[in-house]
Amino acid sequence: MTTTATLHNGVNVDELMATVNQIKANPNLAKFKFRSRAKWINRAHSQSTFDSMYGNGQEYKRNTPHCLEADEPAALLGTDIAPNAGEAALHALSSCLSVTYAYTAAVMGIDIANLSFEMETDTDLQGFLELDKHIRPGLSQIRIKVNLTCNGTAGQVKELHERVQRTSPLYDTFKNPVDIKIRTA
Repeated sequence: MTTTATLHNGVNVDELMATVNQIKANPNLAKFKFRSRAKWINRAHSQSTFDSMYGNGQEYKRNTPHCLEADEPAALLGTDIAPNAGEAALHALSSCLSVTYAYTAAVMGIDIANLSFEMETDTDLQGFLELDKHIRPGLSQIRIKVNLTCNGTAGQVKELHERVQRTSPLYDTFKNPVDIKIRTA
């Protein structure tokens, strides 16, 4: 006998719920470590490599490492061959929100026809350049417009938006301070 998987938004809901049940039975399976190795190349250009991680109680080694490039636009003295860190931060946030919307909607039985984000952030170089000690060097605000078309009712869509904001890992990371430890070699 063949069983048909329940799919919403390309997500196999049966597999997702099996994962949830495995984590309920063994909470250690929920612990993940994501890693990167980054190196400066020249001027404002750098590269990060992602080739291993820990999750589901085991180490994973990728067959082919993933690499992301970063640079600065000419206005910030870079060569503009890749997004800058602020843009990469927006990408990281939008990709996490995408996954959270897709998975959460799938569990709720909602099919997404279209999901996109328009994002914008601000920074003031006076903080980075230490020209004004009252201006922080980081991003000061991220504004997100969520464009969502789905088959959910108005109440379900409201609940979906609320659940995504409660559970998206990078939304939480950006909203709340994260402990960062730097050590030098």
